[in-house]
Formats: sequence, C-alpha cells, structure tokens
Amino acid sequence: MKKIVLAALSCVLAVGIGIGSVADAKEWKKVRIATEGAYPPFNLVDADGKLAGFEIDLANALCAEMKVECTLVKQDWDGMIPALKARKYDLIMASMSITDERKQQVDFSDWYYRMPARFVAKKGAGLTTTPEGLKGKTIGVQRETVSDKFLTDNYGSSVTIKRYATQDEVYLDLTAGRLDAYIADIIVSRDAFLSKPEGKDYEFTGPEFSDPKWFGDGIGAAMRKQDNDLTALFNKALKALIANGTYQKVAAKYPDFDSYLRK
Repeated sequence: MKKIVLAALSCVLAVGIGIGSVADAKEWKKVRIATEGAYPPFNLVDADGKLAGFEIDLANALCAEMKVECTLVKQDWDGMIPALKARKYDLIMASMSITDERKQQVDFSDWYYRMPARFVAKKGAGLTTTPEGLKGKTIGVQRETVSDKFLTDNYGSSVTIKRYATQDEVYLDLTAGRLDAYIADIIVSRDAFLSKPEGKDYEFTGPEFSDPKWFGDGIGAAMRKQDNDLTALFNKALKALIANGTYQKVAAKYPDFDSYLRK
C-alpha cells in the first residue's frame, strides 16, 4: 500500500513539474535594452537628452521585427554585466565585443558589426606603437574594454596605463597633456574626437589591431545565459533585417564604416 501511495505521489509531482515548466516558459513581450550612451556614433545622448546612434536605431528596428515593446536603459559601462545578471534589464547593446572571457558570464547574439582599434596621438609626435617605441609613455584607455585588455597584455610592462570610466574622459586628458596617446575603436575616435575642433591637432598612429584573442568575434548583444530563447529571437530578427534591407538602411545613416558591418 505504501508503494502505491509513493507511486501516486511521484506521478503528481511529475505532473506538477511539467505544468510549472510550461508556466515558466518566457514569452517575450517586453524587453529592456541597456546601452552606455557615451560611445558615439554607436550610442550617445543627443541634444534633446535622448539616446541615439547606430545601436539605438538598430535596436528599434530589431524590436519591431521581434514584435516586442522595448525600453532603453542608460547604464555606465563598468556595471553593464553585473546589472544584466541582477535583472535590471534583459539585453545589452553597447558595443560589447564577443570574447571568450565574457562568454563565461553571458550569452551573446550573432555579431552585428566589427571594429579594429588604433592608437591616437598628437600630430608630429612620431610615436612608434610597439612596446619598445612607447616605453615610458602614458597611454589612456576606457576601463574594462577589449582595448584595455589588449593594452595591458601587450604594453603593460613598458607603459603607464591610465584607465577611465568613459571615452570622453580619455579625450579630455589627452588634450590637457596628461596622456601621450590613447587606444580605442577607430570609428569612435574618428567621429567623436578627430573630426571635432578639439581633435584637430591629433591623428591616428600605427596599425589597426583586431586580433580575435583580444578583440573577439565582433560586437554582439549580451543576454543572461538562461535567456537563450531571447538570444534566438534576437538572432532571427537580425537575419531578417539583413535579408529585407532594413539593416542596410539603418547603417546608411552612419557612413564610412560599411566594411565593418554584416553583409
């Protein structure tokens, strides 16, 4: 009799677990998307105080394709992944490189653009961008970026590295004479600094750097590992936007980096 009761109880529990699993399946109707708002032209805050840029336009197009209601959240770069894990939002679109180190913490979508990095220094400085050529120099970089990791691993023993919370702070210290050079994504440097009046006395120096060991497999959206259904939904929408030409229309608003986009 005891065996019969236990068997019956096991059946009830099994049914209960099955019902719970169905109930817990996520139907994505609302998605909160985090971005930094300080990395033009990819994400920025415009003159009206609104988030704008390539990633914002792409996010809006993706949300329409996924048929979900999206809310944009401005988040400081340093706290991006911890806040995602704490469920303050569901997805990150903030020019985050897909690296093996980050993949241990989060799930990534397919890449939606790629971007090499390059040093910037004062015109005529004559810097050689090797560890030996920059020995003793002070180099700026945004903290916790792939450029930070690259600089630390390859130049850390020969240069003084100054790390900043935002890329704008890097530009300020360079023009104030507190840095000899900095390293960042080339389009960000060009659009946010070199093309501006304050950047007129500065230029790219040395080669482009894009080794996947440091710069990963492109830029993707980051999501919690348990939300792989959202990752699949995002990837399906991204493929659809590329196929129907919407992705290309979004990218056309941001000229001169076509070679770094998906085809």
